Amino acid sequence: MNLVLETAKDNLQSMGFLDIHVDPSLDLIEEINKLKKEKNAIVLAHYYQESEIQDVADYIGDSLGLAQKAESTDADIIVFAGVHFMAETAKMLNPDKKVVLPDLKAGCSLSDSCPAPIFSKFKEKYPDHVVVSYINCTAELKTLTDICCTSSNAEAVVNSIPKDKGIIFAPDKNLGAWLIKKTGRDMILWNGSCMVHEIFSNEKITKLMTRHPEAKFIAHPECEDHILAKADFIGSTSQLLKYTKENEANTFIVATEPGIIYQMEKASPDKTFIPAPPTTNCACNECPHMKRNTLEKLYLSLKYELPEIILEPRVIEQGKKCIDTMMEISREAGFKM
Repeated sequence: MNLVLETAKDNLQSMGFLDIHVDPSLDLIEEINKLKKEKNAIVLAHYYQESEIQDVADYIGDSLGLAQKAESTDADIIVFAGVHFMAETAKMLNPDKKVVLPDLKAGCSLSDSCPAPIFSKFKEKYPDHVVVSYINCTAELKTLTDICCTSSNAEAVVNSIPKDKGIIFAPDKNLGAWLIKKTGRDMILWNGSCMVHEIFSNEKITKLMTRHPEAKFIAHPECEDHILAKADFIGSTSQLLKYTKENEANTFIVATEPGIIYQMEKASPDKTFIPAPPTTNCACNECPHMKRNTLEKLYLSLKYELPEIILEPRVIEQGKKCIDTMMEISREAGFKM
């Protein structure tokens, strides 16, 4: 490859296609589907992505389902429409495959709240404790983790640990506090949180519940305790979706990132879904990191196979162990995609 092309690829990798304009006459969905076939590529998308990205994805799911799909795929290229830690997880599970993220700057406030070097010092205070880390963390933090978990399987993971062992739970203090109540285990919690799930307005939700007394209020366990205390049901995004399909109620107030509501409406078109309002003046709680991904960026990432997720062999080897342990616990507990 010549120097000019190498330089161009380096620029694309670092800038995330910010200076490239897509021909507006292109049928992006058609082009993406064509490229998927040509390159033996798969598009994995989180429930929090824009609806048009969900529609073009080969698989849509929560963190556990996405990890399971990434582990089992026979595609040569994985395009991960989500945030950085998700693409890192896919790379750990597929070190020989190419994993690309439409926008390399699609980060995560929760992941950022737990820098690995600082956590390493924190961990030294509790040398005999098992470290359980929520999957919403960096690849480096996973190298310091004994067992990974998602909001779907977190209770099963905690319950798998012998009762005489102490537990450090990172990085989400709200999910950790909910797990303490669910399992009865006393855990040391890292003081991290998700910006999306921490700004739901208790006052506005109370008013909504008063206006819609027939509605079921459902919430993700990353929410704060005073919000969870009001909920009729608490669960991961996939569990919330399943609940709305199966419950007889016709109206739901949904306290998580509103991208999931698209799938709820598709599954139950006769039901009403109201996003729980945040403390800000916005009507809903969109994750700015998830929404960095666009259909145009997805097309470009597939076309140029960039920006690529690159991890050191040491990080893959050490970090994958906690994911493998989680996957085994999930299989034993009967968690399926």
